[in-house]
Amino acid sequence: MKAYDQLIFELSTPNRVGYSLPKNDLPYDIQKDIPNNLKRTQETLLPSVAELDLVRHYSNVSRKNFGIETGFYPLGSCTMKYNPKINEEIAALPGLRNIHPLQPIETAQGSLEIYYDTSRMLSELSGMAAFSLNPFAGAQGELAGLMIMKAYHHLKGNTHKTKVIVPDSAHGTNPASATVAGFEIIEVKSNKDGTVNIKALKEAINDEVAGIMLTNPNTLGIFEKDILKISKLVHSVDGLLYYDGANLNALLGRARPGDMGFDIIHINLHKTFSTPHGGGGPGSGPVGVCKKLVEFLPAPQVYKRRNRFILDRPIHTIGHVSGFLGNFSVIIKAYSFMLTLGKENLSKVGELSVLNANYLKASLKDDFYLPIQGLCKHEVVFDGLVDKSTGVTTLDVAKRLLDFGIHPPTIYFPLVFHQSLMIEPVENESKETLDHFVGIMKQISNEAKTDPEMVKHAPYTTVVRRLDEVSAARNPRVKYRDLLK
Repeated sequence: MKAYDQLIFELSTPNRVGYSLPKNDLPYDIQKDIPNNLKRTQETLLPSVAELDLVRHYSNVSRKNFGIETGFYPLGSCTMKYNPKINEEIAALPGLRNIHPLQPIETAQGSLEIYYDTSRMLSELSGMAAFSLNPFAGAQGELAGLMIMKAYHHLKGNTHKTKVIVPDSAHGTNPASATVAGFEIIEVKSNKDGTVNIKALKEAINDEVAGIMLTNPNTLGIFEKDILKISKLVHSVDGLLYYDGANLNALLGRARPGDMGFDIIHINLHKTFSTPHGGGGPGSGPVGVCKKLVEFLPAPQVYKRRNRFILDRPIHTIGHVSGFLGNFSVIIKAYSFMLTLGKENLSKVGELSVLNANYLKASLKDDFYLPIQGLCKHEVVFDGLVDKSTGVTTLDVAKRLLDFGIHPPTIYFPLVFHQSLMIEPVENESKETLDHFVGIMKQISNEAKTDPEMVKHAPYTTVVRRLDEVSAARNPRVKYRDLLK
């Protein structure tokens, strides 16, 4: 085994040291202040390596990671978008990086202005009246939106409104968030293209319906052309429309959910507005509302009073959903992203996202089965290869892509197709990159016909091959001690 394929513990040699620490200059023994029940009973298992070995180890590990700066990352529905370096530089400015949430508000006016201006820009882009940037992630933004929905109905005395309509093609977090918020789920079957079946929706509408959760375009990348009918139906029973902002990339600068009749929206700043996304963070899921719901937003909220920014609680607030004012570094990056593009260029995000997705759709439809004809929006969903006789599955295609340095698209979602392959190219990928991807996909399609077994056993160039993912999920071995058992 090569040294760069070994674990840091396997490189360890007893008594080898690769660091030096300053002498303890505390005037007392800090060990005396630590309760005995918090002290270790045995020495920590740490590797013993020289500094050069340590540097090489982490440098090699970094090369094994895949990221948007490493290669094409067309993960459908998740918008794996490049984050311009200027955003990182601005977020790292000392005056922003070193701010403390408990310092006097008079000394944080600049940061509060960024928060306030970001919320106003998001309101303008989405057609909402106001935003709270406090939720830490999209799922938390969903939950906050549903808590607002419940608070609105309860204030009106409509405690019988206990049901939320969720189409069968919805994102998986939608029914989960509604359940956590205490709602009962009514699933509505979709049309073949994933759009809401109006007939089924009419049958589900009654006075117990608190609202509906949608994304537009839907999970298949198809625009809900009947959105105004849907809005009218739900509002006829005083229900609220909730917009899942995961697919906002398709509409940015060209259409606004608020103008379609949506009352509540969450936006993934770490998707649409460029902050790096994945690996558990960082995230931010601002929740926006229409005028009649403004006083239900989470606390605290930033207000501008006489050219001064203050913190206060909306009258009917759902309360705190996060510590202080959310993930401020992500907010700064989104703020920088919007100012860098400017109002005149933000409209190109939606245009180019849609153009790129349709280019891939047209380029690959002869090799990969396209179950829905016509224009898509920001993402396209194929149902495996056109030629099913080879036995090559969507999983096989995804594994083979790894050999070419391309991250696979989302696979087996949405669930409406058996071999879903969901591709989102985002707006900042060049035609050359897309053509390279198309060439590789066509090569894999040809390999499936001429040498299917080769595709079925891919990948060949990665550090590890195919894993037992079920066992890895149920019995993870994440510590070196576990490997010794």
